[in-house]
Amino acid sequence: MKRILLSWGFALLFFLLLSNGCTPRLPGVPVKELRPKILPEEIASRSLAMKEELARMTKITENAVFTEKRGYPEYRIGPLDVLEITYRAGSEQKTDTVIVRSNGMISYSFVDNIPAAGLTVGELDYRLTKRLSVYMRNPRVDILVKEFNSKTALVLGEVGVLRLPYYEAGSGKVFLKGKTTLLDLLVLAGGYTEDADIKKVKLIRADKIYYINLYDIIFRGETWQNVIIDNGDVIDVPELPMFGERVYVLGEVNRQGVYPLKNAPDLMAALAFAGSYTGTAVQENTLIIRGYEPGKKPLVLTADINAILRKGDVGQNIPLMDGDIVYVPRSTIGDVNEFIINTVPLLEYLLYPGEYRDAYWQYQDLRFK
Repeated sequence: MKRILLSWGFALLFFLLLSNGCTPRLPGVPVKELRPKILPEEIASRSLAMKEELARMTKITENAVFTEKRGYPEYRIGPLDVLEITYRAGSEQKTDTVIVRSNGMISYSFVDNIPAAGLTVGELDYRLTKRLSVYMRNPRVDILVKEFNSKTALVLGEVGVLRLPYYEAGSGKVFLKGKTTLLDLLVLAGGYTEDADIKKVKLIRADKIYYINLYDIIFRGETWQNVIIDNGDVIDVPELPMFGERVYVLGEVNRQGVYPLKNAPDLMAALAFAGSYTGTAVQENTLIIRGYEPGKKPLVLTADINAILRKGDVGQNIPLMDGDIVYVPRSTIGDVNEFIINTVPLLEYLLYPGEYRDAYWQYQDLRFK
């Protein structure tokens, strides 16, 4: 029944769209005039102040995890870290393992209660050598961090390692070993899964929440969002909606259908997935129907595919949004208002199938009573 309804739905939508083609052209909103619609939960992240704050968080030179010395990041030692200390005397050497106590102190050889928390390896080496020189001549000490246990970040949601046919859960604490960016942290957690909504990654730091578009970092090179992680940060990678974000490509294309938004993030990508346009397509009158809700008028955008391909007008290759319908007509679209009125039933069918289904069965119940 679902397949029959879907087939009839696409056929009816195609017929209604074609029936609007003979009156003088009255285009919708040209894509060049479009002002991007911002989702409520993203408003804060896209404000200028938030962008500037995220940009500063990518350029810091120190935090609770590391500090830069001579231009290089060095790890800050903390409680429960395990240190390996090597003492050299002539050709002989002795290696001991020392745990940084919860109060941030260590004891070694003749020296007790040396403050270690917050210091780099080089700084602790200097202090320990100075204290040991009271008891021995020219002590030579080397220190390295054997286990990093004091600094962590919590990663939640759609992360993990792919172990076919499933993902192995990667949520949990990640121990930080030095300067670590958001991308570094997600790699340590096993990467994000195919169900991850990487455009709405949440960073929680202290009492503040930041929304980060991981897609823009990876595929658009917006490194100003690739923040440096601090001790105690929480990263939440949410799951895509139940049916995933999707776009609809209809009209004069070789493969009409529904495509995942992550595979068709912009107009030309959507057309490529649909097998490109046919020879009878009116390329300069391509439509994008956006933001339909029952009882409200959708936004109808016009784009000229020919200008994108032949004139390099990439400004018309706009990013698509969940629920967008891309329609390539066979003839010039006439009155847009009439076009919207004629297509509203099919918009409800495509975008709100649950309501359409309920209405259908209510009609059947009334019919047979």
